[in-house]
Amino acid sequence: MNKLRQLIPILVLLLVTSCNAHKKYSDFDYSYSRSGGFAPIYENFLIKGTDAHYSFEGQGRKVRKDYKLSAAEIQVLEDALAASNFRMIQEDRKKLYDNITTSIVVKKGANAASKSDASFIMPADQHRWNQVVKAFEALIASKTNGTVAR
Repeated sequence: MNKLRQLIPILVLLLVTSCNAHKKYSDFDYSYSRSGGFAPIYENFLIKGTDAHYSFEGQGRKVRKDYKLSAAEIQVLEDALAASNFRMIQEDRKKLYDNITTSIVVKKGANAASKSDASFIMPADQHRWNQVVKAFEALIASKTNGTVAR
């Protein structure tokens, strides 16, 4: 019984730390991710406030970095989302397999929505989707010094 009392604080500590470990990956304002393909890649760019977390795994490389973003950099994303009317972009319903898919999730602002090209984007909205993707990719390239292949 005495050993059990000694283990309880350790178990509580483990539980608390394991719950906080995934917070970086679930609490964000903007998310850009690419994954899949025949030689799978996994790329994530998560933004919360002015903090950004980038990870890339694939092509024999692993990259994990944290960055600070300026208000101007975040405004560029917001402007691209607004100009493209991101919330109104329509996804197609056709299923695609073994394709690298891009997903963008916006949890704040007037363009809050979740969109993915996993089943393509409707042809009428493809240009607007490309503009939003380019804004995220330009920000990623500026933070990673263009070291991640596209």
